[in-house]
This record gives sequence, structure tokens and C-alpha cells, in this order.
Amino acid sequence: MKKIIIIGILIIAASSAFYLISQDDEVSAYETIIAEKTNLVQEISATGRVEAIERINLAFEKSGRVSRVNVDIGDTVTIGQTLVKLEDNEGLAELAQAYASVESAMATLKQYEASLLNQKAQLAELQAGAQEEEILLYESKVRNAEVSLVAAKENMIDIMSDTYTRSEDSVRNKADQLFDNPRTPNPTLKFITTNVSAANDVKVSRTILEETLSLWKIDLDALSNASDLDPSMIVTKDNLEQVKLFLEQASTVLNYAMPDQDILQATIDSWKSDIFTARTSINTAIINYSATKEKLKTAETALVISENELTFKKAGSTPEQIDAQEAAIQQAEANIVSQEAEIKLKESAVQAVNAKLTKNILLSPIAGIVTKQTAKKGAIVIANETVVSVISEGEFEIDALIVEADIIDLEIDDKAILSLDAYGEDILFEARVIDIDPAAELIEGVASYRTTLEFLESDDRIRAGMTADIDLVTAERENVISIPQRAVIFKDNMKIVRILKNDVLIEVEVETGITGERGQIEILSGVEEEDIVITAIKK
Repeated sequence: MKKIIIIGILIIAASSAFYLISQDDEVSAYETIIAEKTNLVQEISATGRVEAIERINLAFEKSGRVSRVNVDIGDTVTIGQTLVKLEDNEGLAELAQAYASVESAMATLKQYEASLLNQKAQLAELQAGAQEEEILLYESKVRNAEVSLVAAKENMIDIMSDTYTRSEDSVRNKADQLFDNPRTPNPTLKFITTNVSAANDVKVSRTILEETLSLWKIDLDALSNASDLDPSMIVTKDNLEQVKLFLEQASTVLNYAMPDQDILQATIDSWKSDIFTARTSINTAIINYSATKEKLKTAETALVISENELTFKKAGSTPEQIDAQEAAIQQAEANIVSQEAEIKLKESAVQAVNAKLTKNILLSPIAGIVTKQTAKKGAIVIANETVVSVISEGEFEIDALIVEADIIDLEIDDKAILSLDAYGEDILFEARVIDIDPAAELIEGVASYRTTLEFLESDDRIRAGMTADIDLVTAERENVISIPQRAVIFKDNMKIVRILKNDVLIEVEVETGITGERGQIEILSGVEEEDIVITAIKK
């Protein structure tokens, strides 16, 4: 009986020990953590590249030869600084002619203003009546006007002769270098040109000009100050336009000239220079002719006015004369208004030429650094081909690609901490998201979205082209319950967390929030602070 009691006690003790060992084994079969409140930061990691905020590629609107290069790669430039300039000799000549036209128009305006004052004075005299001394004075004015007219006519004859001389030199000396048999009915070009149409035009014009020059000389030789100059002036103007057109054709055909073993490029360039000189000479002749023509008209007008004044003084004033003089004043005032409009038109022509000249100059639209410069002095640049590139200095942004799995959490103004590979992980910079491209780009089969960030502060260490390692902060939570993300499992379309309650494993459904660093996830409901959460079950 005693043995039975002892055996029973041993059995009970063994059972108790086995139970306790089983319990310890069951607890130790889990890996657990205590749910606690922490601060969570949700981040997206990405790689990007530093880019200049502004990158400008500059090109000329037309082709041309480079006359000046002011910058090289790496140079710092300011807004409006001249970078590269093309040759513009013809444009400058055109500008000089435009300015001369403005000056001529302003001179005419002064004449009209003087005429208005004169007409008003005449009206006052008509209203007052004439004295004998005034008659003598007006007779003297008529004689002086006649002398002035003769001088103006002689000056016009001289100018027309000079115009002929310039035209003959331009055609028979400067342009005839381009031809064989230039003064015959069948002149031929000495060189090959790819513009057949222009070649035919210039040969036809040269044939016509030979007869034009001959007849022109005969007409001018017969002139005197007693001649009616109007027909000759018309001929002179027409001939000038004909010579000007011929020289323009010569310039065009030279632009398409092909050098060969007989006609070298240097010879072609020399001809171009001579044709340019000839065109400048003819433009000067046109300006001189126009100015002299205005002076002649002024002298003729002055004589007519003087004669009218004398007639009025001798005849005495009548109501009709006074009315007529008042009408003359109105006409003089209208002339002034018209001439002021003409001046504005001429000034707009100057602006147009200046605008054309600006197309021969590349100006920097931004302050920054030159990253490309291909122009060489004397070389030909092609229209719309990038010659200079400039990036903004000290203003940079970061271009990064964010995969579609992360982009849903990213918003404008999200902050970022980044490091640049050039300086290592210990030097950090701050930035913020300023743009997210709505369209995806496929990168190795993965949809990614181009995202732009800006630095929060300028830093001289930042350079365009540097690689950036970026941590984007998409959400922050303070004092929230968080557990390791691996503790959350999916079961029956629910998020489940296993916890120990009184040493018993139970499963609870949870609602989760953001995912933070180190694999922590926010628990919105289902788990309380101090709960024992199972993160893994040991096998």
C-alpha cells in the first residue's frame, strides 16, 4: 500500500512537470514583440540626376559666316551678352541707306514747315496790302530764286553725270570681271554657277545695260542749265534702278559660284567684294540723286512762290487771292502732316533693318554658363543648328523616376533628404517635390513616373550631372502603434495579426496605415498597446 502511494505521488509529480515543460515549450515556440507607440516616417527611395533649371540651345535663323566669337565652353555669361556674331556688311549698308532716307524725309519736313510760315506771311501781306519798297523787294527775291534754280539745275546735271560715272564703273569695271565678251550681245560668265536661272537673268541684264549706258551718256552730254531736266531725271532714276537690279543679280549668281582650277575661291571672293562695293556706290548715287532732286524741287517751288508773291504784290489783294492763300496754307499744313507720316514710315524701315541685323547676333537670354560652343571665326554656320548652349548658374533641380508602386504615395511639396555620390552619404541636402509627370515611362518593362525636385537651399557644391540618392518622405505619424510588417498576414481577404492572450494564440483582424522605415507598419485598429504580437512561429 505504501508503494502504491509513493508511485501515485511520483506519477502526479511527473505529470505536473510534463505540463509545465509543455507550457514553456509552447511559449518559446513563438517569436514575439510587444506592441508599442512610436513615430513613423514613410519614405520612398529613388535615384536621380541633378539638372540645371534652365538649359537654352541657341541657333541663328539664317546661315552665314561667323565674324566674331566672344565666349568659350565654361565661360560665365550675363543676360543679353553677345555670344556669336555673323557678318552683316550688306545689312549695314542697307541700314545706312535707311538712315539717309529718314534724314532726307526730315529735311523735306523742314522745308514744308518753312513753306507754311511763308504762306502765312504772304496771307498777312495780302491782307495788309503792298508798298513800293515791297515790290522792289519781291522782284529781288524772284531774281535770287532764278539764280538759285539755275544753280540747282547745274547741280542736278552734275549729280546725274556722277550717277552715270558710278553706274558705268559698277557695270563695265566691277561687274564685267564676271563675263567674257561683256559688251557684246552674248556675254558669258567666266565661272560655273549652280543657279542657272540667276545666270540667265544676269546675262540678259548685262546685254540690256550696254545699250542703256550708251544712250544715257548721249542724253547727259546734251544737257545744260537751260534744258528741261525732267525727262533726263526720269531716265536717270530708271537707269539707276536697272543697274541696282543687275548688281543684285550679280551678287546672287556669285553666291552660287563653283570654284575650279581656273577660277579659284579667292577670285570669287574678290569679285564678291567688288560687287558689294559697286552696290554701295549705286546706293549712294540713289541717295545723292534723291536729295538733289528734292533741292531742285525746292528751288523750283521757291521761284514759283517768289513769282506768285510778286504778282500778288503788284496786283493788289482780292478776296479770291486771300481765299487762295488761305487754301495754300491749308495745303502746306497737310503737307506737314503727310511728311510727318512719311518720316514715321522711314523710321519703321530703320527699325526693320535693325531687327534684321539682330538676327546676325546670338545674345544670351539667361545668366549662366556656356556648355556648348561650336562656332569658329570665318566658318559658315547653318540655320537652326545649335551653336551655343547655356545653362543657368547656381539653380538646379533633380530629375528622378519613381516606380508605379510608390507613386501613389507621392504628392507635390513632399520633402526629401538626399546625398550626392560625389560627396558621399555623410553630406545631406534637402529638397521638395515640385512636379510629377502624369504620363508613365516604361523603364525595363516597369512603369515609372518622372518626378522633379528642387533644392531648398543653394549650395556651391551642387553641379549639373551629379547622381543623387533620394529618400522621399511621403507621410509622417507621431505616437502611433506600430509592429513589424512581417507580423501582418493575409487570410480570407483580411489582414490578420496573431497575438498571445493569457498564453493562448488568437488571431485578430487589423486595419493598417503607413509603412515606415525598418519594416514597421502602422496599426489603426485591432491591436492595443502592450499586446504580445507574434512575428514568427518556430518550427
